[in-house]
Amino acid sequence: MDPAILSILALVIGAALGWFLASRPLADLRERLAAAEASGAEGEAKFARAIAELGEARIEVAGLKERASQADGLAVRLDGVQVERAALAERLAALESASAEREKAFAEQKAGLLAAQESLRKEFENAGSRVLEQAQKAFLERADARFRQSEEAGEAKLKALLSPVGERLASYEKQVAELEAKRTDAFGQLTGVIQSMREGQEEIRKEARRLGNSLTNAPKARGRWGERALQNVLEQCGLAEHTDFHLEQSMDTEEGRLRPDAIVNVPGQKKLVIDAKVSLNAYQAAFEADDEGERKRHLDLHAKSMRGHVQTLGSKSYQSQFDDAPDYVVMFVPGEHFVAAALEHDPELWDFAFRNKVLLATPTNLVAIARTVAQVWRQDKMASEAAEIGRMGAELYDRLATAAEHLKRVGGGLESAVNNYNKFVGSFERNVLSSGRRLAEKGVEIGKREIEAVSLVESAPRYNAADGDAVEAEYPALEARKDAAE
Repeated sequence: MDPAILSILALVIGAALGWFLASRPLADLRERLAAAEASGAEGEAKFARAIAELGEARIEVAGLKERASQADGLAVRLDGVQVERAALAERLAALESASAEREKAFAEQKAGLLAAQESLRKEFENAGSRVLEQAQKAFLERADARFRQSEEAGEAKLKALLSPVGERLASYEKQVAELEAKRTDAFGQLTGVIQSMREGQEEIRKEARRLGNSLTNAPKARGRWGERALQNVLEQCGLAEHTDFHLEQSMDTEEGRLRPDAIVNVPGQKKLVIDAKVSLNAYQAAFEADDEGERKRHLDLHAKSMRGHVQTLGSKSYQSQFDDAPDYVVMFVPGEHFVAAALEHDPELWDFAFRNKVLLATPTNLVAIARTVAQVWRQDKMASEAAEIGRMGAELYDRLATAAEHLKRVGGGLESAVNNYNKFVGSFERNVLSSGRRLAEKGVEIGKREIEAVSLVESAPRYNAADGDAVEAEYPALEARKDAAE
């Protein structure tokens, strides 16, 4: 074989052997590195779990510390009560010990007295049994009385010493009983209030669910709700139905019969057409949605529903049915949130409504419009009343002028009548009365009646002093009535 080939084979075999020998430690190192990395990841996971458990432990320790602080406060109060009770017990023990010592001393004194009595009895036994018995009896009576007095005094002192302690203990027991009763009563009241609140909330939830279902599932109910809300707003602003506005007044047009929800009468023989629209289903679905994407989708549908109501109302062209109506119709939405949600997802809705000659109105806007109409009606009424007062004043002036003319003619007639009457009286006195008097003077039988004198009537009134006094007396009353009338 060629030596060159042998050398090449030797080199190849040597390289393969070297690679094999070197790859074994490298593989081991790689395995160890992978194991170390896995162990490090597991350690990091354990460290993270330890950190989380440490946070939970800290929270639990904080709660335990708070409970421990509360327990320490209660323990301090309990220790104070126990210390006070121990002091009272020590005082009671001291008093009982003093009482026992007094009883012991009393027994010793009694024993000594009995011993002295026995010795005296023995000493004076020979002096006479009767005298001794009497003396012994008297002594025993005095001793018993003294012993009783001593016992009563000791009992009184003991009672006086123990009475405050008993009263204090009774007061503590009473306070503890009152606190327990108050706690029980408060807990019972709180339980009743919570139960009442739970029942009330459940009832409100049921009614709200029922109302929501009825409004959602019944389009007529939604329509009646919107119409009722519209009527309430108009009436609260001082407008009266059948006078200032009309509800659901039908009108026949070339396109068919139209019936807007309300027609408001505006001074100047003008009309303002209002129609209520309620878009509720999509809004309620958005309100109840848990997912933000679902909520946005329902709000977009709500905005489209509002835009559809605007387009439908604009196509009916209610305002064109009245010659004296503004060139737009008011679309009343019974809720600020309905319009706000629609404008949030469709900012062009307001401009779209204007282009369709529709004015969006919420309760707040409609209140301002209705109050403005009511104020204009009041001003129009005041102007009408002022014009009526002016007309009545002019008519009264004309009547006064006519009455003055009539009075003037009556005065002229009265003056002419007075002059003719005076002429007749003069002629009567000259021609008739003088002839009658001459008949009486001639002795003609004239009966008992006499011809009375006929006086003249003066054309100008005459006032005497009495008339002047009457006028002076009546003047203050006339002035008072005049001031009252003004």
